[in-house]
Amino acid sequence: MKTYKLNNGQTMPSLGLGTWKSEPGAVGAAVAAAIETGYRHIDCAPIYGNEAEIGKALDAALRQGTVQRDELWITSKLWNNMHGRGNVIPALRQILSDLRLDYLDLFLMHWPIPIRPDIAFPEQASDFVSLADQPLADTWAGMEDAVDAGLARSIGVSNFSAARMAGIADGARIPPSVNQVELHPYLAQNKLLEAARDLGVRLTAYSPLGSLDRPERLKKADEPVLLEDPVVKDISATHGATPGQVLIAWALARDTAVIPKTSRPERLTENLAAADLSLTAEDLERLGSLDRNYRFVDGSFWCIPGSPHTLDNLWG
Repeated sequence: MKTYKLNNGQTMPSLGLGTWKSEPGAVGAAVAAAIETGYRHIDCAPIYGNEAEIGKALDAALRQGTVQRDELWITSKLWNNMHGRGNVIPALRQILSDLRLDYLDLFLMHWPIPIRPDIAFPEQASDFVSLADQPLADTWAGMEDAVDAGLARSIGVSNFSAARMAGIADGARIPPSVNQVELHPYLAQNKLLEAARDLGVRLTAYSPLGSLDRPERLKKADEPVLLEDPVVKDISATHGATPGQVLIAWALARDTAVIPKTSRPERLTENLAAADLSLTAEDLERLGSLDRNYRFVDGSFWCIPGSPHTLDNLWG
């Protein structure tokens, strides 16, 4: 499988399994099947509510000798209620306990949005903590502490705009290696990709297939369906591939990592095979023409009345 060398010398598999929206009771079997199929990159987060079950699957695979720990790339994330330098390592220790691991390969700051430590998700303006009171740089120092402690081998960010990504990099002792963001032909993020390359930061694409299975509260009326786009379907027919494989191959052709989610064994195999699909220059040009700056996960849930956050300051 194609791999990417990060700015700290670590090597990350380009194609992984996403676990957002993977339900408890199914996610463990999905992770076990993924590892058996050949996946070595698993993307997790405590807010997904399924890390303990993933940990059981990882532990079983390691004990059975299906895979060795140094062959796996496990990512998790710091949730918003654990911002602040002193909170980072305790949060990470809980993640490692749930995942039954001694270290993470990659630890990401999930969003640039601190919230009160006693809540999981804000419901009112007072649930937010301002960036003036809790600077991102202070939280990033805690991420660096995690590397120093040997609990995370690489650190990065998620859902960061180019400006905020650069702001972290400019003041960092250990610069971010990865920025995980929504990426697909409807949201190509060309400027962000260019900025990341200039900084030596690798982008990872989440929701690469359009996230049809995300919660209804995150959906809009009459939103486009990426997998049914005529250009995507035409290219897939030309190659004898599925639309999903074309979208994964598009992400890999741009040298971004990609983490499609599925719990179905046949889709695990299908998605992994997309790494062998070579798109032509014409294919890439046609897919590039689809960019409409459309976010399926637009972050509007952070912009409740009285919130210090707007879509403009979130995405730049």
